[in-house]
Amino acid sequence: MAKKTVRDLDVANKTVLVRVDYNVPMEDGKITDDNRMVQSLETLNYLMDQDAKLVLFAHMGKVKTEEDKAKNDLRPVAEHLSELIGKEVKFSPETSGPDLEAMVKGLEPGDVLLVQNTRYEDIDGKKESGNDPELGKYWASLGDVFVNDAFGTTHRSHASNVGIASHLESAIGFLVERELKFFGEAVDNPERPFVAIVGGAKVSDKINVIEKLLEKADKVLIGGGMAYTFLKAQGKEIGNSLVEDDRLEVAKKVMEEAGNKLELPVDITVADDFSNDANTQIVSVDEIPADWEGLDCGPKTTEKYAEIIKTAKTIVWNGPMGVSEMPTFAKGTIGVCEAIAANEDATSIVGGGDSAAAVAKLGYEDKFTHISTGGGASLQYLEGAPLPGVEAIDDK
Repeated sequence: MAKKTVRDLDVANKTVLVRVDYNVPMEDGKITDDNRMVQSLETLNYLMDQDAKLVLFAHMGKVKTEEDKAKNDLRPVAEHLSELIGKEVKFSPETSGPDLEAMVKGLEPGDVLLVQNTRYEDIDGKKESGNDPELGKYWASLGDVFVNDAFGTTHRSHASNVGIASHLESAIGFLVERELKFFGEAVDNPERPFVAIVGGAKVSDKINVIEKLLEKADKVLIGGGMAYTFLKAQGKEIGNSLVEDDRLEVAKKVMEEAGNKLELPVDITVADDFSNDANTQIVSVDEIPADWEGLDCGPKTTEKYAEIIKTAKTIVWNGPMGVSEMPTFAKGTIGVCEAIAANEDATSIVGGGDSAAAVAKLGYEDKFTHISTGGGASLQYLEGAPLPGVEAIDDK
């Protein structure tokens, strides 16, 4: 069912509450990757041009202690956002109370106010992440309409998305609209061949996605730690590699039902220790030493996957092919990334998280059709599960 978008709202001279995803990485108080912030600018600029008064809600990290509060303070985010939009972004150090209310009341058309980390409300119990009804109602009382433009949190039912939306006229922003369009078209009406690449550590995290993609895709390529559960389910020796023994029967069932749609690694980079400086060797999946562990797919697998990717017209990629944060074991992830980037005829969509980070690190952002801002949300959407943050928005 089609949801209202920000275009459907009358926002002139109104206080518009906007949920944004500014859960960005920081080191020493400096933002190291502002992609999610940049992606939100289209919605913010549109609202400012329409003379709306903007009140932004965002979270960062998990907040359970006073130390967490200090580490996840959003003031640096407000300062960086000021630079991005070219005007002052006001900042409320409070998430509730008379000071915040006075700041909201004092806004003029075109002004922007960022509220402190919504998860500060979790320190006395999970009010934000538990969608406390009173908190959602209180935040909603600060504005006239609500826009959800935080795709990365749409798979969660929080006070700052579902809670606020249940009390105000609501719509999705341009970022969320874009995410839903790309994932929806890729899964429901892909140009074929449709190739999906699924990596990451655990089968249990992505089994529903794999099963859903096997229904839709022409090929599903498996990499990362989850591959060893499939290999062990085939009866292979996997040494000290990561495995989920309680998922072996599930893996067997998936392979039986998938037939030749499912592709697994044919060779592996193994190591004698979980370390970038470990001794390594490349072995066939039939020859993994008993006391070594697989940490990346090997060159033959990368080449095999690249040949399949070359034929695709639609590509969805979620999850690294190995322990890509260690340079020694990033070759498979880099190889897959380069193969997708080289296929300029395909619609290529990258789920959030490690695979999106790999694309950015290699400088291939402009070679991909769409880089998602939401890892968990994109997975939930791909597996066909509803997104509470979208479901709560008014229908057109």
